[in-house]
Amino acid sequence: MLAPISLQAQEQQQVFARVCSPDIPRTASLCGETIDLDRADMYEAFDRELTSIAYTHGTTMLIIKRANRFFPEMAPILQKNGVPLDLLYLACVESSLNPRAYSGAKAAGFWQFIASAAKEYGLEVNDEIDERYNIEKATAAACRYLKKAYAKYGDWPSAMASYNGGMTRIANALDKQGEDTSLDLYLAEETTRYPYRVMAMKVLMENPQAYGFRLRDDQLYQPRKYKTVDVSGPVASWPDWAKAHGTTYAQLRDANPWIRALKLTNKTGKTYKVRVPLSESLSRSKAGYKTYDSRWTVK
Repeated sequence: MLAPISLQAQEQQQVFARVCSPDIPRTASLCGETIDLDRADMYEAFDRELTSIAYTHGTTMLIIKRANRFFPEMAPILQKNGVPLDLLYLACVESSLNPRAYSGAKAAGFWQFIASAAKEYGLEVNDEIDERYNIEKATAAACRYLKKAYAKYGDWPSAMASYNGGMTRIANALDKQGEDTSLDLYLAEETTRYPYRVMAMKVLMENPQAYGFRLRDDQLYQPRKYKTVDVSGPVASWPDWAKAHGTTYAQLRDANPWIRALKLTNKTGKTYKVRVPLSESLSRSKAGYKTYDSRWTVK
């Protein structure tokens, strides 16, 4: 018979890192609106999302690193379209800022459009071109959707909930339940959680060090620099086209994830703006370091 293991031996065998519940603020600011979190159900909803994001270490750290590359391009598009910059955090929630994100529901790109919605908001989607992966065009399309939703509901949490659940579903729920905002609705769990997840992402990314994330400036992903080539005709071979422009097919696709095939038929003669990465921006030692938000890093 084996001798029992002493309590001291058990403690030596089981050494765990401290796990702390994040502090939840009394209020949260979102798109210029102050959300009071004193109400128990709202506090718990926010706590669930902030705890989840804070302890999904790998994904959250990657989002911060990627944001340094993509926010400088996305933010001016939001400003140009007259929507709050806090909607950048919606893209973080949707895709983790993965340029090649594709969901089980067949939603694609930073803003996770399904094909039908993408076409409704002016994006081309077919076997050769999928503009859901075009950061500039997809961001502008998301702005159009969210502006329309805000005009319909009058508050940004409801607009965000509709981005997840659909405008008709939120409108019907507001009407049937007699409420003015999605924060007071009983909805499908995923849709209920959605605005809180965006709020929580914002709170963490505005002060990541408070939640244990410690990054240096040189660890953030840097924006890429490109030259842009107008393509108004067919392309028989994108790999050959890439080589003729001093890059590789892999780097071309990385710069233009909206290209979805080895060739471009382009029977209509549409003009596509194709990015060709500049060699110096592909080199960490030559590109240098620029930090979009100083709060993301420790000095």
